[in-house]
Amino acid sequence: MIDHLSTYARDFLKTRDFYAAAFEPLGYSLQMEFTATWNKYFPTQRMCAFGREGKPVFWVIEVKETFTPRHVAFSAKDRSGVDDFYSAAMNQGAECNGEPGLRPQYHEHYYGAFVIDPDGNNIEAVCHTPE
Repeated sequence: MIDHLSTYARDFLKTRDFYAAAFEPLGYSLQMEFTATWNKYFPTQRMCAFGREGKPVFWVIEVKETFTPRHVAFSAKDRSGVDDFYSAAMNQGAECNGEPGLRPQYHEHYYGAFVIDPDGNNIEAVCHTPE
């Protein structure tokens, strides 16, 4: 249903590096990065996109002002991917918003982990399959 989506970063490099580390265990990597020289209001604005090879899906866009935080959940192939995402994110300075574990309030096999990224967003990795 979703082709791509964006989040916004006041500290672009910190946020880019955070996602590069957190996404590695999920099989997502940096697909592109450039400066929006065409933006007459912010010609030095940086942006990058992560995804699987050849498909930029999750964009990080530099902003000058704070924004409303959002929640995004990323798919993990298995529960160890959720665990590894959480460890990588925490090693990048994320704030814990829910350690890896089952969330039976959603469904029997919902296994997720939640972190707060450098810009205050609630970021999750989730696996829906049995162990």
